Order: sequence, then C-alpha cells, then structure tokens
Amino acid sequence: MQQAATDIKIVDARPEHASFVAWVMLTAARSHVENGMWDFMAGPDEDRALRFLEALASTEQAHWAHHSLFLVAEVGGRPASALCGYFDEQHAPSTMLPALPLAAAAAKIPESVFMAGWQDGGASIVHVSPEHVPGAWIVEHVATLPEFRRQGLVDRLLAAVLDRGRARGATTADIGVLIGNDRAQRAYEKAGFAVIGEKLHPEFEAAYHCPGIRELRRAL
Repeated sequence: MQQAATDIKIVDARPEHASFVAWVMLTAARSHVENGMWDFMAGPDEDRALRFLEALASTEQAHWAHHSLFLVAEVGGRPASALCGYFDEQHAPSTMLPALPLAAAAAKIPESVFMAGWQDGGASIVHVSPEHVPGAWIVEHVATLPEFRRQGLVDRLLAAVLDRGRARGATTADIGVLIGNDRAQRAYEKAGFAVIGEKLHPEFEAAYHCPGIRELRRAL
C-alpha cells in the first residue's frame, strides 16, 4: 500500500544517510534495465553491492559518489528519495577512482572480481556518457523508494537541487537518462529540461541491453 508523503523535509545528506544513498545509487544506475554500472563492479550479490556503495559514499574525501553531494527527501523523518548535484570541474566521475579500491576492500570484493566485472561490461558506459558544457550544474543519481513514488518527491528535490546550482552561479543544468526510461524523462521535462541529444554504442547496448543515454538540459 502506498504511503502518503506528508511531513516532507528536503535536507542535506548526512553520514547516517550513507546506506540510503547506497540504495539510491544502485537503483538509479539500474534505471529500467536489469543491471547497472554498480552491478558490474560489485557482482550479482546485492547486499555486497550495497555494502560497497555505502563504503564509497562514506570515504573521507568527497567525490562523485559521496553522500555530501546529495539532497534527501525525508518523509516523517524517514529517507524516501534522493538525488545529487555537482559541478563536473569539481566532482566528475573520475574523482571517485581513488576511493574505489577502498570501498571494494570494505565490501570484501576481490580486486580480480571487481576489475573483471568492470572490463566485461561496466566500462562500456564511458562510450555513452554525456558531455557537459563548462560550468554546467549536473543532476544525477535520482531514485525514490517504491512506496513513496508518484507523490511529487522528485519534483521537490529537482527544484531544490536546481536552486542550489543557481545559488552557486550555474546558468545551465544537465541531466542524463537511459534511453527507454520514459517515466524519468517525463519527470525531467516537467522540471524544464529538454532533450539536446543522445549517445549510442553497440558495446553499451550489448552489456546493458539499452542503446545509450539521452542528455537533457535547461537554463537556470
């Protein structure tokens, strides 16, 4: 039964939100397909993948997958939805590379397993990653617990994260969506984003069973 979203607060993610942020990143990466980037990295054990992501979100240094980049929608004090916003110049995906082996070790993922999964399929995502204009405010890692979906939480989070980007001087915001995730694309278009292009690649399609990523942009 769907729970009504009352007593909603949008808050900065705190260290204690790391386990929820881990779930958000895993769910967002899966989008509407069976396996996302993190599944290739951490393997088929979902508990292990979540431990890996929680460790990644909790490192001492901030980076692309760190909890400090996230906003969380709490409903009655319970984390229900989240997303992150950042400047590519500060927190591009490459910024998490030093943290990956630390998180893998914390989740007891052998380096050979981690690297093999990345090379066998996960790495193909680089072929379709969106390209951003300098200074763009990038929104990413968007997910909501099933019982709180379709209650406007993502709308509120998007408004809040765009306000944050605007306050930090951004005049453009970007967001990407896996092609075929029409529900997410509609939510982003409702928030003022419009499709500006898409990137396709056969290696990505073979690994993810999705042709590529569509990029959306809006002015701030």
